[in-house]
Amino acid sequence: MRLLEILAKIEPVLAAQGRLLVLPEDRRIVYVGDTHGDADAAAQVLERFARPDTVIVFLGDTVDRGPDSEGTLALILEAKRDAPEAVHLLMGNHEAWAVSPFAPADFWMSLPQEEARTVGGRLLALPFAAWHPRGILALHGALPDVCSVEEIAQIRPGSTNWRRIAWGDWEPAGAEIPVDEIASRPAFRAETFATISARLGVKVLVRSHQPTAPTYLYDDRCLTLFTSCAYGSGERRVAILKPEVQPETGRDLALVSI
Repeated sequence: MRLLEILAKIEPVLAAQGRLLVLPEDRRIVYVGDTHGDADAAAQVLERFARPDTVIVFLGDTVDRGPDSEGTLALILEAKRDAPEAVHLLMGNHEAWAVSPFAPADFWMSLPQEEARTVGGRLLALPFAAWHPRGILALHGALPDVCSVEEIAQIRPGSTNWRRIAWGDWEPAGAEIPVDEIASRPAFRAETFATISARLGVKVLVRSHQPTAPTYLYDDRCLTLFTSCAYGSGERRVAILKPEVQPETGRDLALVSI
């Protein structure tokens, strides 16, 4: 299987890079939202933005829903194999099916059981977050309740803080859903965002995961991206941080349609 071969080759790279990536300040950063089986979106991102002066960060959820999950994931992993410091894939809940199964999961259910276990197990080595020293934290869902950004590197798959990262939603209003209810998608309000982002020194959170979220929340400091045809609007956008920009809100990153 193509995916197994690629994953075997990049396994040492993922182990060395760890759960928390630190992005370079002297390169352009391109953040890519959920691609969800949209191989054309992944191909366009790589063709348009893969350059020596650029790092590309896919925010997770590369499989399920769209027309070509395996092709989408393979394209991204092959790019990672060829440029391990320039292409990164973070873990979303759809990459974490092996530790937190869900339905519908058309990609995972289409695989033979043994292949699903092997691919799922190897994808659990993916990083959880990417930190930019200018105060931008990129991850799939919500902020973990940790004391420092560096502590993200110690989070374990399946833990409460992992579930916040992989499954967490942000809501403009309403009560928080307890994060220890494994069957739920934990949801958090502005107060939680303000408290944790201040503690961690996060100026801007770049994330995906939540189709119902507005592009900007919480004084524009929470930016939600999607880069897939699998959603109703079909809009595919990326966010770009240029090396010369000192971001204060998500609007300091350029939104570009592909």
